[in-house]
Amino acid sequence: MDRSRLLTLPLLALCLPAAAETGALDWHGSVLANYASRLGTTRHDKPPSGDFLLGEERLQLQLSGTAPGGGAGYFAKTDFLRDEANADSAVDVREAYLTYAKGSLDLRAGRQIHTWGVGDLLFINDLFPKNYAALFSGRPMEYLKTGAGSFKASVYSEKASLDIIATPAFEPDQFPTSQSFFLFDPFSQVTNRVESKPRHDLGNVELAARLSRPVLGFDAALYAYRGFFRSPSMEPDSITAPTKLTIVYPRLAVYGASLQGNAAGGVLSFEAGYYDSRQDIAGTDPLIPNSETRFLAGYQRSPWTDFTAGIQYYGEYMQNYSRYVAALPAGLPKQDHLRQLLTLRLTQFLKYQTWKLSLFSFWSPTDRDFYLIPEVSCHVTDELTAAVGANVFGGAHNSTFLGQLDKNDNLYLSMRYEF
Repeated sequence: MDRSRLLTLPLLALCLPAAAETGALDWHGSVLANYASRLGTTRHDKPPSGDFLLGEERLQLQLSGTAPGGGAGYFAKTDFLRDEANADSAVDVREAYLTYAKGSLDLRAGRQIHTWGVGDLLFINDLFPKNYAALFSGRPMEYLKTGAGSFKASVYSEKASLDIIATPAFEPDQFPTSQSFFLFDPFSQVTNRVESKPRHDLGNVELAARLSRPVLGFDAALYAYRGFFRSPSMEPDSITAPTKLTIVYPRLAVYGASLQGNAAGGVLSFEAGYYDSRQDIAGTDPLIPNSETRFLAGYQRSPWTDFTAGIQYYGEYMQNYSRYVAALPAGLPKQDHLRQLLTLRLTQFLKYQTWKLSLFSFWSPTDRDFYLIPEVSCHVTDELTAAVGANVFGGAHNSTFLGQLDKNDNLYLSMRYEF
């Protein structure tokens, strides 16, 4: 368990006894079984984990309540899990924080999950930690987002709202590993690897701010972020004959905006952000991401009862592209000047919304790769839900983000009982 998770537990311990005495304690939980099996691989074409991609049983407990006198409160969500694929057990403190509210001010401290922006599985100004290994292996969608130890202050008024988040300890995004997934690695021959995360000091505190207000019937927001890229970059000790790789997270600043509201019989969404790569301003280091402009436009509509369709167009426009191409070493794959991505979400409810048929798809016309997530779920009872689905990947090249996952197709099954 990392330091940020450990620090939140003593805070909760101070409030729980008092809350229990006053009857302010509210709790519930669930039991989740989640399994995923690889599809389409041969006996000699498997990573070390074999066919069994995911096998988990989780007991989740949630506690919440208010302290005597009101104003202060707490929330905790913890998973106790058994990982059958790795024959291991663990405790995952997903959230654990204290709250205080008075008038137009809300304060929150501890391990929290934050969600910003208007994209559907596309994140521009949502620069908080994510777990893509969970998404690609069929865990429920809630496990895509992970918590981080942070402090949040929110101020509300009739005209606008302001959120400020400070995160002292950097947490990177979580990606699949070569132990369970087939992945593209341009330095696969180098086994000596060292991860270098930003140090936990005042100069490396991540800061994020959001200012939101209604504008002409739309929800509008401005964003600012100062921190680090959450996707790692590899720095070899030598480009021609590397013997050591250092995994780093370069400094990043992001400035963005979003707009969402009802229009044309549905919901329109727009979002954009300028990614300022602070350690490669000139764009001449091919191993550190260049500055980029990222943007998306989306539209969602329900043409008939219990059916919803949504589409999105997303782009990443690289700055200083000619310098990037000139500095790119031979043998490394070249990124597109404008990377484009299209998404489609279809959802149909049946039998009084007890059955849900859904499909989410990614397709990149520039990378020429795709990712499909079909799923069928059913509320067997009010407490019991079952779902079966698949993760299907494909691409023309094994070096693109989705194309490298081509051999990782899997079928997953999950059952959750809530109490």
